[in-house]
Amino acid sequence: MRSLNTLAFFAIGATAQAIEGISFGHGSTISPSRDSIPGWNLGGEGHIPVLLSDKVILTPPYPGNTRGFAWAQNPVSQQDWSAEFQFRASGPERAGGILQLWYTKDGQARVGTSSIYTVGQFDGFALVIDTHGGRGGSVRGFLNDGTIDYKSHRSVDSLAFGHCNYAYRNLGRPSSVKVKHTNSVFEVVVDDKICFSTGKINLPTGNTFGLTAATPENPDSFEVFKFVLSSATGQGQSAQTHQGGAQQQQQQQQQQQQQQKPISNQNQPPAVGNSQNAATDTSNAAQFVELHSRIQLQNKAINNIIQEMKAQAGKNEARHTDVMQKLAPKDQIATLDARLQRIESLLQTIQRDLEGKDYSGRFNQLQDTLRSSHLSLTENLQSHFMTAITASTPRMGFFIFLVIAFQALLATAYVIYKRRRANMPKKFL
Repeated sequence: MRSLNTLAFFAIGATAQAIEGISFGHGSTISPSRDSIPGWNLGGEGHIPVLLSDKVILTPPYPGNTRGFAWAQNPVSQQDWSAEFQFRASGPERAGGILQLWYTKDGQARVGTSSIYTVGQFDGFALVIDTHGGRGGSVRGFLNDGTIDYKSHRSVDSLAFGHCNYAYRNLGRPSSVKVKHTNSVFEVVVDDKICFSTGKINLPTGNTFGLTAATPENPDSFEVFKFVLSSATGQGQSAQTHQGGAQQQQQQQQQQQQQQKPISNQNQPPAVGNSQNAATDTSNAAQFVELHSRIQLQNKAINNIIQEMKAQAGKNEARHTDVMQKLAPKDQIATLDARLQRIESLLQTIQRDLEGKDYSGRFNQLQDTLRSSHLSLTENLQSHFMTAITASTPRMGFFIFLVIAFQALLATAYVIYKRRRANMPKKFL
């Protein structure tokens, strides 16, 4: 009993390190609800993340061009912390996608569903997992103090301060990524192997954690199984204390087993069998729930494909109908063909008539007729022009009369002027 109590106390102490409200997946299920995770916001573009009992599907296996995110609602108040998350990526051979772990200020408002290539001026840290460089997969770290606009930067890849190669796609198991931040070290560990480490990074408190995923037309399905945030202060001392306690517990258990060997041999097998059966039943139930959820997702994907095929068939039928309406009917084509044949036969007849007769005399006669018509027209025009000029010209006698009358009028006016001036009184000085 004492050893069981000690083990229970050790388990409670180990799980108490997880910071509640920011962690999920460290218990039996991710969330007590099927709609949301306590302390987290889920959303996306073109797809809503699916929450199952043991994982969150940020991007589905079908269709592509989707984005998904999970952002913590509460900021981190600890200066030293350790974050661990497990994910799995699966898809066809030439598919791709990108998964980011963010630790930024106002993450959901500034980052949202963006990737490292579409985000603007974020303030914090981003861990990027993708197939950059064609090496089968890589893990890279990026920093920004809010002054660099990644979306408009000419070479975002050159801003990474640490990286390592990691082929993460289609492994058939979850991959584990741990990020540790203290005053002395900042390191990233992938599957219990150090990816990169530095002592020159000091991130502020008050930032929020987030997970975002984006897929192209050929998608990868990104699944997150857990995210656990714990305080990194005093982890070495507590680990040593727990290790010493574990050794003492093992010694006590061995002594009790030696002292109470007959009793334990009689009572232990049924208890172990019951616990194994209970564990097996729980595992089978979880597998059944997961299988049921996957079948529902597959059915949904198949229904989407069927709907798209129906829509495409409707479009093809509409296009066929439109083309058939624009084509001329057979009767109209036959009538037009008959008319063309008649015109062709008429032209052939005219050609034969022209080839069989001599029209040179008629052409000479037509030329003489045109010449005589031209001469008569010229003569008539000249006579008409002369008549018009003569009729419009004034008479010479009338013109002479006007000149004489004007001169007589001037002489009369001059005589009258002289007489008036002679009759005027003279002035003397």
